[in-house]
Amino acid sequence: MIPIPTCPQGRELLRDKVVVVTAAAGTGIGSAVALRALEEGAVVVVSDWHARRLGEKAAELTERFGSGAVHEVVCDVTDEAQVQALIDGTAARFGRVDVLVNNAGLGGTKSIVEMTDEEWSRVLDVTLTGTFRVTRAALRRFIDQGGGGAVVNNASVIGWRAQEGQAHYAAAKAGVMALTRSCAADVAEHGIRVNAVAPSLAMHPFLAKVTTSELLAELTAREVSGRAAQPWEVANVIVFLASEYASYLTGEVISVSSQHA
Repeated sequence: MIPIPTCPQGRELLRDKVVVVTAAAGTGIGSAVALRALEEGAVVVVSDWHARRLGEKAAELTERFGSGAVHEVVCDVTDEAQVQALIDGTAARFGRVDVLVNNAGLGGTKSIVEMTDEEWSRVLDVTLTGTFRVTRAALRRFIDQGGGGAVVNNASVIGWRAQEGQAHYAAAKAGVMALTRSCAADVAEHGIRVNAVAPSLAMHPFLAKVTTSELLAELTAREVSGRAAQPWEVANVIVFLASEYASYLTGEVISVSSQHA
């Protein structure tokens, strides 16, 4: 197994940028993105549907970075009014929005022959349509501000590669990839960039709770590195795509994976 490296220090890649991160509570990729964005000099608005977990995460980040750098907004991405309040509230508080990171998603394991309409629709509504709702609101804001800005969506390698019991999640993540490419074409003339990452496996405590050890072992075995990614390793790629270092990239889906070809 390749050893886990040390997370690099921030280099102010997002200095003074106002960054909104959905599904930022807990211990996964969203919270790692919020932390890395703060370490890179951003002002960060953390959002999640779970008020208690969001408050705990915001308090943790505020203790480290100060109240002026962190703001929390409860938002369910399946509710259009809450989505609009997230973007409008951010702009009202900080004067603008510079970056949106769409991390909200919902999975689950169920064979397609046993899957109900409700199970299918719930995953699609959160993972794909939720990404659409927040992206639409942010893009309108970017255009109203005079253009510029970046959106980074969290997709998954499952959008490319089959996995048993993941028909709804795979369809949603493939949709996020297609949405990313089409949105990028729609708003390129405004100087707005829209990209996505497609992680394979990022290990964190919540994932371990909702996934069997056998499946995690199987997924880990697919990685040539012999280990899962750390959430901050995915977050680093998201930060790169949000920064000016990725100024020429738009409509791209970057695989964050060490899976066998």
